[in-house]
Amino acid sequence: QVQLVESGGGLVQPGGSLRLSCVVSGFTFSSLAMSWFRQAPGKERELVASISSGSNTYYADSVKGRFTISRDNAKNTVYLQMNSLKPEDTAVYYCKARDWSGHNYWGQGTQITVSS
Repeated sequence: QVQLVESGGGLVQPGGSLRLSCVVSGFTFSSLAMSWFRQAPGKERELVASISSGSNTYYADSVKGRFTISRDNAKNTVYLQMNSLKPEDTAVYYCKARDWSGHNYWGQGTQITVSS
């Protein structure tokens, strides 16, 4: 059974930084495509960034140049480094894994609040 556990959320001031981590168990991590999504109150869940098994990356325009997604296959972990945070980045952030068959697995989410 695939499990995803996110950590690293919290309260940060505008302009600050946070790093999210998502540890995956129950699957061969190196074969998974990993993504970070977020959902703000009253809004739909949106893709923030993704990284393929071959470490190709994608970023939403709203975070390009500020966020960096990376993976450590030895630690079964995907990261999201978030810099220059803005109040509009406030949301629950979710980690998602997609296996070779296209099945998606989700973490429980972690809250990020950007506020002074």
